[in-house]
Amino acid sequence: MFVERYEMIERSLITTYRSRIWSKFTKAVKIYNLIKEGDKVCVCISGGKDSMCMAKLFQQMHKYSDFPFDVEYLVMNPGYNKENFDLIKHNLEVLNIPVTFMETDIFDVANNVDKNPCYLCAKMRRGWLYHKAKELGCNKIALGHHYDDVIETTLMNMLNAGSFQTMLPKIHSKNFEGMELIRPMYLIREEDIISWSNLNELRFIQCACRFTENLVVDDKASSQRANTKKLIQELKKTYNDNIEKNIFRAGENVNLDMILGYKTKGEIYTFNDIYDEN
Repeated sequence: MFVERYEMIERSLITTYRSRIWSKFTKAVKIYNLIKEGDKVCVCISGGKDSMCMAKLFQQMHKYSDFPFDVEYLVMNPGYNKENFDLIKHNLEVLNIPVTFMETDIFDVANNVDKNPCYLCAKMRRGWLYHKAKELGCNKIALGHHYDDVIETTLMNMLNAGSFQTMLPKIHSKNFEGMELIRPMYLIREEDIISWSNLNELRFIQCACRFTENLVVDDKASSQRANTKKLIQELKKTYNDNIEKNIFRAGENVNLDMILGYKTKGEIYTFNDIYDEN
């Protein structure tokens, strides 16, 4: 019996990568309460390995979920060059993912600013995704951030911003009422997504923006993330293999009795505010 390639790719997620990808995807959805009955989720596909893998996971979950929810698959074109956009469309066909396309001029706009073009690009993309998702009748957008993104962001905030804050598995939108951002890949390791891609001989775009499509990374935020990846690997060699796990767990084990200050709901509290109470 002839089996379509996309079916083999789907099957690998729930067989070969059941424990490393599928189980971690469903676990994150469950423990962080990311999807509820009646939700309509807009799965945002950038064209990279993470979002493409997430789309396939959503297709599987939608088929076999214990409760009803709807899914829309959205690809926003912020101004990809023809080669990259053709590769995205080719992969969508190979993976059998039905999508809605949205055209924008975000790259052109971001390309005309001198400072933090990647920050502006990311902010604009997020806004357009929320806007289109709401237009499609969705109440949530799903992004493909994974476990490694979480620990890198946590460490970057500590080292570069002097702030302890992590990347949360879900957040309410401040500008789009009733909308929520979810990250169902939260517990999945990047190396396992890469392994899944390689096993199925899939080739995805890397970062396809105007600043990095020629493999030249000039933006400070991009170079900081690359340096943070290297730092984590060096820490593993110096200390132990639990470094990544410990950075992740630090976000779950904040002891408010033993810190100098914290901020919640816009209010700042210092060590002195709680010292006598303790």
